[in-house]
Order: sequence, then C-alpha cells, then structure tokens
Amino acid sequence: MKKRTPVDLAQRMDALASQCVKCGLCLPHCPTYRLAATEAESPRGRIAFAQALAQGQLEPSSSVLAHLDNCLACMACERVCPSQVKYGELIATTRAWLRGGRKSGALGWLALHPRLLGALLRAANLPGVRSVARSRAMRTLLRPFGLDRALAELPRLPRVQVPASRAPARARGRVGLFLGCVAASVDRDVHAAATALLNALGYEVAVPNGQGCCGALALHDGDAERADRLASALRAAFSDSGVDTVLVSASGCFGTLRDHVFADSGVRVREIHEFLDADARIGELEFRALPERIAVHTPCTQRNVARADGAVARLLARIPQLRIDALPATPGCCGAAGDHFLRNPEIADALRAQTLDAMPPSRPNRLVTSNVGCRIFLDNGLRQRESEIVVVHPLVLLAQQLEN
Repeated sequence: MKKRTPVDLAQRMDALASQCVKCGLCLPHCPTYRLAATEAESPRGRIAFAQALAQGQLEPSSSVLAHLDNCLACMACERVCPSQVKYGELIATTRAWLRGGRKSGALGWLALHPRLLGALLRAANLPGVRSVARSRAMRTLLRPFGLDRALAELPRLPRVQVPASRAPARARGRVGLFLGCVAASVDRDVHAAATALLNALGYEVAVPNGQGCCGALALHDGDAERADRLASALRAAFSDSGVDTVLVSASGCFGTLRDHVFADSGVRVREIHEFLDADARIGELEFRALPERIAVHTPCTQRNVARADGAVARLLARIPQLRIDALPATPGCCGAAGDHFLRNPEIADALRAQTLDAMPPSRPNRLVTSNVGCRIFLDNGLRQRESEIVVVHPLVLLAQQLEN
C-alpha cells in the first residue's frame, strides 16, 4: 500500500473531521465521556482536536495525545452518528499523524510473531510459573520496563474440550478460518468449536499456515506501516487456500479484516455467528439440553462493527433449557479494547468493574463473550473477585452441546 505523507494524513484528517456537525448525539454513547464527563474525552472533542491539529491551529502535546489514546475505538459513536462520520478512520489517521511512524509497543511487536507469543503464553501458564509470574514481587521487578500490567492480566490458556470433527465427504463449500495472533493461543478451543460446527453443516474448513495478526493493534496505535505489512502477509497466507470467504470468531478483528486486510481483494469477510445463523441448514443441527443459567456479554465490536449481536442470541437460544441473561449495554465496552487495558489501566479497570457489577443476581454458571480480549480481561476480573463463573465463547458452548 502507498505510504501516506504527513501532509496526506493532515488533509484526510481535516476532510473526515469536517463531516461532523457537532450535534453531540454521540456523547451519551461514549464510555470515556461517561466516565470523565468532559468534552475532551468525547468523540466530538476528539474530532475537534483532530481538525485543529490538521489545520495547524493546535500544537501536538502530551495531553492531546492522551485524550486521543484514551479512545477505546468501540465505534458506538459511529453507529449512532446521523452524519455517518467515519470516526474509526479519523482516530487511526490522527494517531498515525501524531506518532510520525513511531512503532507499536511490546504487544504490537509480539503480534508480529504469533509462534513466539504462543510459546511465551504456554511457558507462563506452566504449573508454578503462572503464580510466580503474577506475584507482587515479579510485577514490582518488571514495573520499570512497563511489563507489570501485562503480568497482572496474563491470560489463561483453555483446555480444548470440544469433540474432534472431520470434514464432510461431500462438502457444500470451503471456507477459511482466521486464527489471529493472541487468539491463536487463547482461543484454541474456539477454533476447534468453529471447525466442528462448520463440519456439521457440511463445510470444509481451510486453516492456512502462516497466519498472523490482522493489524488491528498496529492501526489502533497509529502504526500504519506495520498494519500494512501484516495485511500483506495475511493476504498471502490465504492466497492459495482456495476460499472466497474468511470467517472471524473474534469480533475485535472483524473490522480490520473487512476494511483493511481483504478490502477490494475479492475475499468476503464474515463474522462467524452471522454466517452460522444465516445458513439454510442451521435448523438441522440438534443440541443437547443444558439446564444452566448464563450471562451474555456483547463486545462493543460485536455490536457496533460486526453488528451480529442478534445472531449470537439466536444461536444460543437453540440450546434447550439454557436460561440466558444479557448484560446491560452500558458501559458499552468492558475496557479491554485491544491493548488499551495495558496502556490505560485506570480507564480499563473502571469499565471492567462496571461490566462485572452488572452481572445478574441469578448467579450464572458462565459468562459468554465473543471476543478474545474481552474474554481475557473479564476472566481476570472475575478471578480477582474470587468468582467461580467460567468465561466461555459462544461457539464453544454450542459445540459442546452439539448432538449431530
């Protein structure tokens, strides 16, 4: 992709910001505005910052960068905007302009090396190692390097308890499955579940080697060059797979894959719950009864970007005797937001607390969420509260109850 100069970025910032009519309808939907109750922490305030920077009316400063960095990119504002402002593109372009090509942080670098990331996560989850890694002494030791927060939020790796499946002898079609970077390790059970459900519907599933990060972390950090390199590598990985549809099980990756990686490539990106829910043969699948109560958390990307929250609810409703409580839409984001929970712990922890405080009094057995970042962050939050509630992906629950 063609590299854009600072002048190009400024012109694009100004053009995007000019679409905003400053009506303020987005403000009550913004999680950071509700926390801070200040205009600078609202979409309208950030758009004003971007336009003033682009026009040379405002000098870059640490405080301006902080307000822009605090944005979760939840896209709640974009969904309700009557002027259809492309806020997601605006915030990414503005961060790229401010950073001047500065590279992403440690997690962004590890996203370039998913095998190394997976090896580190497996090592950190070995018996005894995890407790040492998350100890107060170790976090204190690594605090000068900015790694104490990462240790505190270290994800637990799941056991794959989904029955193995085989591709159908006569497939209805062939679809690609995106694995991701962090999700390649943390969502191994999700990918096994996705394969089982798709096989049961008669699909052959292609999982190309050489997959990596979609580039969402880099885009959020304003590192457009790294995002472009990741996009090129991912397109190359799928180029020989023989698929024209790529399915995504982590809602946080969906928008980047659709709008950046595979845009204008001829490959269609679909959110997997929407794909399953729309399939003509979904009614032929039978699920064993599960007399449990679950709470369903809808990630902001599931609601505002993939817009497939209805599909998740309809799929889960196919499990007999399952009682479902939906968590309230407020605060709108659990606080994970890519690597936001590592860079902005105060905001992230406040949003996580609001999300978990909204847990229904019915004492659910499981908390269901469809994005890997939310799964990690909410699971750690529940562990900190000494809760026994298990966090699980919708696909895992469906596959475990699959009768076919």
